Amino acid sequence: MRRARLLFPALLGLLAAMLGLVAAAPLPPGTSTPPKVAVSIENYAFQPDPITITAGTTVVWTNRDEVTHTVVSAGKLFASPELETNHSYEFTFHKAGTFPYSCTLHPEMKGKVIVK
Repeated sequence: MRRARLLFPALLGLLAAMLGLVAAAPLPPGTSTPPKVAVSIENYAFQPDPITITAGTTVVWTNRDEVTHTVVSAGKLFASPELETNHSYEFTFHKAGTFPYSCTLHPEMKGKVIVK
């Protein structure tokens, strides 16, 4: 019984070390997380606007207003559901171009993503 009590902490330590090595291991090539850029929806506006990113970047829009908003591109390349306060929507841009977008609930709200 005493031996089991001594062995258990050692096994836990070994397991923790192994898990640490696995967690610290680099991701295999081609499976890296795309870079992310944040856009805030505040005071009935997209901020910052416009944004310029490189292809492969994910844009994350987060609604900081007290009312619901959407994020919909002019060409319907991307379209969020209605975003309640503090909810987010993200889209990864793979091709270069200029992508205007707006809130369908508040058409005066416009933004633009420029992808290089």
